[in-house]
Amino acid sequence: MTASLSDDALLDLIQGRTLDYFTAFAHPVSGMARERSAGAFGYSALETVTTGGTGFGVMALIAGAERGFISRDAAVAQIARIVGFLETADRFHGVYPHFLDGSTGRTIPFSPLDDGGDLVETSFLMAGLLAAREWVRSGEPNLAASIDALWRAVEWSHHLRADGALLWHWSPVHGTAMNHAVRGWNECLITHVLAASSPTFPVAPETYHGSWATAPEFRNGKSYDGVVLPLGPDGGGPLFFAHYSFMGLDPRGLVDRYADYFEQNRAHALVNHAHCRRNPNGFAGYDEHCWGLTASDNHEGYNAHSPTNDHGVITPTAALASFPYVPDLSMKAARHFHDRLGSTLFGTYGFLDAFNQGRDWVATSHLAIDQGPIVVMIENHRSGLLWSLFMRAPEVLRGLRRLGFASPHLESTAIA
Repeated sequence: MTASLSDDALLDLIQGRTLDYFTAFAHPVSGMARERSAGAFGYSALETVTTGGTGFGVMALIAGAERGFISRDAAVAQIARIVGFLETADRFHGVYPHFLDGSTGRTIPFSPLDDGGDLVETSFLMAGLLAAREWVRSGEPNLAASIDALWRAVEWSHHLRADGALLWHWSPVHGTAMNHAVRGWNECLITHVLAASSPTFPVAPETYHGSWATAPEFRNGKSYDGVVLPLGPDGGGPLFFAHYSFMGLDPRGLVDRYADYFEQNRAHALVNHAHCRRNPNGFAGYDEHCWGLTASDNHEGYNAHSPTNDHGVITPTAALASFPYVPDLSMKAARHFHDRLGSTLFGTYGFLDAFNQGRDWVATSHLAIDQGPIVVMIENHRSGLLWSLFMRAPEVLRGLRRLGFASPHLESTAIA
C-alpha cells in the first residue's frame, strides 16, 4: 500500500475500517460483538458474543457516529438492540458471563468452572454502557434509563470474599471455586473503580487498598531502557494493561497514592517499544516502527505477549491503542503496518490480529477485544470523546473520590 494518505486520513481509514467489525460483523440478532471473526477455539465464531468486547464496541459505535463513519441513528439503534438483548440474557446477581450465545442470550462457558458471572468482563461492558448512557441521556432518555437499570443491577458486593478481596468469577453451579481475586497491577483497575462507584451494591475502599494494591506484582519502580515503570510486573506485562481500563477512565491527571496513571501508561508503552526496538531475541521485523506486544492470537494459539513472554509476535492493537500515550511512536507503527505490510495485514475489518514475520505467519482472524481499543483509544487521542463521556457519570466521580483519586474531572465537577 502507498504512503500517500495524510496522518488524519490514515487514522480515519483505520478507525472506520476497524469499526466495521462492530457494525457489519456484529451479531445479527443481539447486535453484540462476536468474540472473533475466525478460528474459534472450541466454540462457534459466529454465535459466540463477548460481553467485554461489546463494551468496547459500544464505545466504538459512539466514536464512529461522532466522526461521521455511521449515522447517530444507526449507532443508537444498535446500542438499543444490545441493551434489549442484555435485559433478557443470562445474568448472575446482575453479572454477565464472559461469553453469551448471540441468538439466545444463554451462557457459553469460558472454561469448565467459568460458567457464571465474570465481574471483569462485566466491568468492561458497564464502562461502555455508562459512556453510552451519558451520550444518549438528553436525546434518548428511555434508552438511558434502560442502561441505568442494567448498571444498577450489578451486585458487585456479591463477589466479595471473606477477607475483603474481590473475586473475578461466581458460578451458580461451582460458586467461588475458581477463587481468583482481582488484584493488580493488570487490566482490572476499572473493575475496582466501578465496584466503588455502584449506587446499589458498592464495595468499600478497603478492598481497593487492602487487596488490589497489595498484590506482589502491583508496585514496580524499576528502570527499563532508562524508563522507570511505577507499577506492574517485570517488563510491564502485555500492553492491554494500559488500554482496557482506560477506554473510558481518563488517565490524564488521574492520580492516587500509588501512581500518576497517565505516566504509568506512558512508561508502559515506552518500555514495550524500547524492548522491540532493542530486540534482544533477534526476532525478524522488530524495529522502532514495528512494535507492540500484548495478548493476541499467535502461530501456536493465543498468548499474552510481553517483554518477558516474547514469541516474535507483533499485535497491531498494542501500538495503535497507545496513541494517547506515545503518539509519535504509534503513528510510526500505523504507517509501517499500513504502508509497508498492509497488503497482507489490512483487511475488511482493519488490521488482522497479529503477525510473526520470522515464521511468515499472519493471523486469519480479528478479535473484538483487540479491535475495540484501536477505534476508541485513537479517538481518545484525537478528541478525548470517550473519556469525556464516561467521566460525566456522577457515580464514577463519587467512586473515584471514595478511593482517594485526584482528577481534573473531580476538580471541575461538584458531586453531592
